[in-house]
Amino acid sequence: MRLLLLALLVLPARAVDLHVQFGALERILSQQMFTADGRHYVRGNASSKCNFAYLDNPHIHGVDGKLRIRARFTGRSSINLFGQCVAAMGGALDLTIAAVPQFKDGNIVLRDVVVTADNSDGFFARRVCSAMAGSLSRDFKYPLAELARRAMEDPAALPGYPRELHEFRITDMRVTSDALDVALDFHLTIK
Repeated sequence: MRLLLLALLVLPARAVDLHVQFGALERILSQQMFTADGRHYVRGNASSKCNFAYLDNPHIHGVDGKLRIRARFTGRSSINLFGQCVAAMGGALDLTIAAVPQFKDGNIVLRDVVVTADNSDGFFARRVCSAMAGSLSRDFKYPLAELARRAMEDPAALPGYPRELHEFRITDMRVTSDALDVALDFHLTIK
């Protein structure tokens, strides 16, 4: 079995098509980003009482070539005065995030990000949507090249056959109605 796997690894690794269904993407996001009791903090952390913001319960689908992520936003911005939160502004919103995924510098990033609040258009909702769109465009980076390198070079997978991943890149990335389709190109050296 190991020789068969080794033979497959020796074949040219060009234009590998990867079809990642949205259910798998949701699990990946949960494992990689929504790690604080199912939350992804965009401000503060779980121990922050007066100033925090987080997303939870993400659901992903594709529409018109864009990723659509529905998530619940919960946040508060206030002053901690003697252990009490005063002058508080905050609440919870259901958000829809639309974005085009792009491969840049080894990471999947989001461009053309638009965030809308479902069934809400008040001051708080507009501020949250604006801040989230800017934050996701600027800060979201999924380190796909590094994760692929670790997986391909994992010594436990084929002990005795060290491997090195070179020239990893994505040549095409498309959002379909049920998945993210990615065309990968890389060289794998077995020593």
